[in-house]
Amino acid sequence: MDIYRTLDAIQKHPRSVVTIGTFDGCHRGHQEIIKKVKSVADSKGVKSVLITFDPHPRHVLEFGEKLPLLMHIDKKLEILESCRLDVVVVIPFNPDFSYMVAGDFLKQIVIKNFEPSCIIVGYDHHFGFEREGSPEFLQNFGKDNGFAVDVVEPISDENITISSTHIRELIRQGYVRRASFELGWVFGFEAHVIHGVGRGKGLGFPTANFIPEEKNQLVPANGVYCIRGRINGNNLYGMCNLGVRPTFEETDFVMEVHFFDKELNDLYGKNIIVEFLERIRDEQKFSDPQELIKQLKKDKQFCMRLMQKYK
Repeated sequence: MDIYRTLDAIQKHPRSVVTIGTFDGCHRGHQEIIKKVKSVADSKGVKSVLITFDPHPRHVLEFGEKLPLLMHIDKKLEILESCRLDVVVVIPFNPDFSYMVAGDFLKQIVIKNFEPSCIIVGYDHHFGFEREGSPEFLQNFGKDNGFAVDVVEPISDENITISSTHIRELIRQGYVRRASFELGWVFGFEAHVIHGVGRGKGLGFPTANFIPEEKNQLVPANGVYCIRGRINGNNLYGMCNLGVRPTFEETDFVMEVHFFDKELNDLYGKNIIVEFLERIRDEQKFSDPQELIKQLKKDKQFCMRLMQKYK
């Protein structure tokens, strides 16, 4: 898969099938669009092209608190490569670029570089200044400029439309297993291991504190999770606590993981991938550390039984 991270770097491809979008999460709905792009491109004997943006356009266009993201750009590219696309363009989205109207975007970037025979987009995708580029706009533009347009309808499960917005809400509420089903991959993120205060070690459950690689990463609801860690290509299982450790009257939010079969000393300063398999309980305040230890032992036993279905 060829990846172009600047507009100047793009090598022109005569004839192609193109899709456009932010694709945060690369969820099952997005995957249907990508499969169609790949299928149509293969049938025509042309390149399959996906155009996306980094940073997320809402991080540039909206003020105040940033939209929490489902994935880092590197995770997005990893999934897109697994979809066997030929070309991915990551357009640096900045204030100047945000003023480009939809027609100019199509002429100056899409048509100029890829001469699309077909553009395939999701039913709710908009692009260009003030979101002018609706599916209807695209269809009309295609008629005047010699390319077909295919609008992919939403993918639903149990009458619920699969979308990045819905998946974010599931994760915010701690429903990570359902979120992973809608994503089509186990929700998690790359993180950097840092030193903590050693609270877990004193309880007999040494933990590694971590912070997400993506600064705007969406994090699940506070609580205890059964997790899978990926370190240097190896899978490790454990349990993770997200919260403020109320038993010790602390207030700072921490993310910490206890691996069942791994010494932590060689993890500090390294990157790991933490995948949230299932949420097992709320964060609780215990009367004393001994009560907490009893619960942690129960949590560990539960997670070790649970992890068997993920091996």
